[in-house]
Amino acid sequence: MDLDPPRPQPSAHAAPHAAPHTAPHPDPPRPTPSPRGATAPDPDRTDPLERAYVLLARYPVADGCSGLPRVLRELPWYDLQLGESAVATDVPRLRRGRVGALFCALQPPDGLAPDRALAATLEQLDLARAVVAAHPEGLRLARTAGEVLDARNCGRVAVVLGSATAAALDGSLAVLRVLRSLGLRVLTLAGTPWASEAGLTRFGEETVREMNRLGVLVDLSGASDATIGRALALSRTPVLATRSAARALRPHPDNLPDDLLAELGAAGGVCMVPLAAEQTGPTLSDVADHLDHVRAVAGPASVGLSGTYDTGAAHPQGLADASGYPHLVAELLDRGWPEPDVALLTWGNVQRALRTADFAARAAQDRRGP
Repeated sequence: MDLDPPRPQPSAHAAPHAAPHTAPHPDPPRPTPSPRGATAPDPDRTDPLERAYVLLARYPVADGCSGLPRVLRELPWYDLQLGESAVATDVPRLRRGRVGALFCALQPPDGLAPDRALAATLEQLDLARAVVAAHPEGLRLARTAGEVLDARNCGRVAVVLGSATAAALDGSLAVLRVLRSLGLRVLTLAGTPWASEAGLTRFGEETVREMNRLGVLVDLSGASDATIGRALALSRTPVLATRSAARALRPHPDNLPDDLLAELGAAGGVCMVPLAAEQTGPTLSDVADHLDHVRAVAGPASVGLSGTYDTGAAHPQGLADASGYPHLVAELLDRGWPEPDVALLTWGNVQRALRTADFAARAAQDRRGP
């Protein structure tokens, strides 16, 4: 069976003008060699978990939010290569969970003074880079979609820096450019005066345009509905909601209502459903319900996964750490998800967003400067 993710199809709610928001569809992920003795996925297999493991060998999970840098900062010593009981994310569990890419959130501690946001972001960015350098057999820093794919093909987990808080910019696009040069790929718009309940100010709009030019993805989780709507209309590259589920199923403020999910799907964005009990519910089945809903409203090309491990969030039963992803994928297969849709969910949609942002950034930088 051909498991290359298909070209994203617009949802039933997709607007006819959706195409300008995306670059030409990138090549699908190249398949990785299967473990010795493994065979191609067979939809007639009776064991969904076995099918999940085989599918994830080709299309691993791109986890949209990990709080690992913030947690490691408090530990006097750790070894992620052998395993670390003080955290929910280490190399052995990432491999058991078939995680191929990990987005490390660079969020400052709660209650931090606004004038410390940039310093805290730089400290976490520096720590994340140091952690990757100290674990070369399991982790590899990735700045581009190509580097994410290379890391996966070399048997490493690609570590992507972001999302970071927009408060770190302190009203300066020069800071954004410096953070991008250090490897930042995702910036959340929540928690700033220029991205408030009233929407984006003129500076906020210029920030989104500069993020597009630099290849920094917009993260809309936690932003107001007005900010989300304006960013979706303005951004020329796909946006992410790195930790948002369906508000129709659970009325959490970070979850998205159906109208915004439909707009996100029309714009080619990705809603990354968090494995957080507060946002999705206490069971693995609850998480699957949210994935079903987002897929139905935004389309299969606009749904992803976000572990939110090591962020302080409580997790549903069966998803206590990064090793639980195969069980979630098995649940989706058991519910009748086609394997190409699961491949988009775990890997293809996030890879498309990164590659489209890279493509658009190169084109924009050829046209104009900062």
